[in-house]
Amino acid sequence: MKRKIYEQLLNWKANDAQRTALLIDGARRVGKSYIAEEFARNEYESYMLIDFNKVSSEINDLFEHHLNNLDTLFSYLSAYFNVPLVVGKSLIIFDEVQLCPKARSAIKYLVKDGRYHYLETGSLMTIKANVNDIVIPSEERHLKMYPLDFEEFLMATGNETLMPLIKDCFKENKALGNAMHKRAMDCFRQYLLVGGMPQAVLEYVNTHNFQRVDIVKRDILTLYRADIIKHAKGHERKVEAIFDEIPSQLQRHEKHFRLSSLGKSARFRDYEDALFWLDDAMIINNCYLACEPSIALRMNRDKNMLKCYMGDTGLLVSHAFDEKAMVNEEIYRKLLVGALEFNEGMLMENIVAQMLVAAGHKLYFYSNASKENAEERMEIDFLIEKAKITSRHNVCPLEIKSGKNYTFNSLRKFCKIFAQQIDKPLLLHNGDVMEKDGFQCLPLYMTPLL
Repeated sequence: MKRKIYEQLLNWKANDAQRTALLIDGARRVGKSYIAEEFARNEYESYMLIDFNKVSSEINDLFEHHLNNLDTLFSYLSAYFNVPLVVGKSLIIFDEVQLCPKARSAIKYLVKDGRYHYLETGSLMTIKANVNDIVIPSEERHLKMYPLDFEEFLMATGNETLMPLIKDCFKENKALGNAMHKRAMDCFRQYLLVGGMPQAVLEYVNTHNFQRVDIVKRDILTLYRADIIKHAKGHERKVEAIFDEIPSQLQRHEKHFRLSSLGKSARFRDYEDALFWLDDAMIINNCYLACEPSIALRMNRDKNMLKCYMGDTGLLVSHAFDEKAMVNEEIYRKLLVGALEFNEGMLMENIVAQMLVAAGHKLYFYSNASKENAEERMEIDFLIEKAKITSRHNVCPLEIKSGKNYTFNSLRKFCKIFAQQIDKPLLLHNGDVMEKDGFQCLPLYMTPLL
């Protein structure tokens, strides 16, 4: 499968590989190891893959005892893996590097040595157990990898000509027209249900059987649960409780996470580490309350109030419909055409969050639950900053609508109160490009272009 991250790897090799190692950080099963080896195979004369999930303790010990003699280190590694290393033309991959913190720490000396290039892959890179007693190398550059975005999904499913058309229509602010919009929405809804985990997408490409895809996604959810039990030391029960609660929280009208659902006396300070653990593992995307829509949203955030979205919406579908430990084909078919009696808004909001994160945005929302003044009572789904910052009007409010009939009440109130601070408001919906009641409306599949 084509992944856009490949271009970033090429750019790193051309410009920075002599000065830095590149660490690809991402959730389990997003394709980190695959893309690293594909890149090595295509772009280097030889490569060495050191999978710390498989190698013996003898290999781990090399990075603790032989950093003073790199000639011996490289000779041993070359013989052990039966890979000839060529100065300036070989890549060494540290796969699942979080399992060998000493190897990660050694990057400082290996990069300085300059003989070879280094690529690391890993997950849970910031949890204490994976950084204990090591100095994080300043020569390490981080690159986050996410599930396939919508354009990558289109390429994987053989629709390579659709996204260029969508981009042209977005740029010119014109509708795709009934036929092409319907085709784009059909593909988008497939993406919504399958998600962007490579194994799930591959299963869909090969079988077009949603039930087979669901089995793959449930295997990944089981893996995540195993990771929680294994790695979330000290607060695994809290992490699992939050993980299990996400679908029901997103089902609510006000989607900010209510810790009271986990227990009457639950407080943010008690669950803060658990929330951040899931975010660090890139299993969820946290969306924070911004107290006002001014530039540098991070400075105005209230980290005690947040919404938790699943990192992959396909996984959310399997996570939400789990009464029989399987989402059958009929449910998927009804979801595909929007014929299921179900609050679809939770899926649409989650997929928008997923696409915004993949496009490089941090997630923020605005909420005011004023009981005294109805004109101040509102909630805006997302706030994003403009690409080109000006002296004012730098934040764009986004509203997500999944149904055919909707109002602009919150958006109108928001624009009235913050007229001097916000850029052009946008509404993302199931329809084509249009203007309605003075607001610009874009189809949901244009989210990655914002």
